[in-house]
Amino acid sequence: MAAPAPIDRTSGADTRLRIIQATAALLQQQGYESTSVKRIATAAQASPSSVYHFFPGGKQELAIEAMRHGAREFGELLAQGLASSADPAEAAAACALLLADDLKRSDWSDGCPVAVTALETVGRVPGLQEAATESLTGWRDLVMAKLVGSGIASDAARSLAGTVISMLEGAELLSRVTRDDTPLRDAAVHLAQLVGAAPRS
Repeated sequence: MAAPAPIDRTSGADTRLRIIQATAALLQQQGYESTSVKRIATAAQASPSSVYHFFPGGKQELAIEAMRHGAREFGELLAQGLASSADPAEAAAACALLLADDLKRSDWSDGCPVAVTALETVGRVPGLQEAATESLTGWRDLVMAKLVGSGIASDAARSLAGTVISMLEGAELLSRVTRDDTPLRDAAVHLAQLVGAAPRS
């Protein structure tokens, strides 16, 4: 006999957020294709009907919202690192170190849901690709604002900010695969050197 569906006694807003958070975690850990609505419902302690109530577009709609949620969380981490020092070189290094600490605390399971999902679905699920592009652009713009504020010309700052995000994403992937934070800690050193060497106007 099948187990009864979980009974949800929380508010609708709480349930919706819990579903989004569970989806973001599953996308980080196992990717889009391996994440089913049933698995999301179980992880969120909700029923599949609750998932479809809040996200009638099913897994794709939910994945887009979960990617945006994950992007906001990563953006908050970036903002924390960028605000940690007036020196943009130290701030860029702090972003990598915060990411290293966060990944290590999760036992290497909380990778970036944006990158994982985008790579898995590129060219096949336009909505997810658009959400990923939006996320990456938003992160780049956060870093760019810090660089421009330190006196780096906007065109150079935009290019450098994109490189910062690329290095953070690549180092995070290496750290997660190897279960070792050395790539991110190395990235902190090299990001500080790279940003520190950028000409100021």
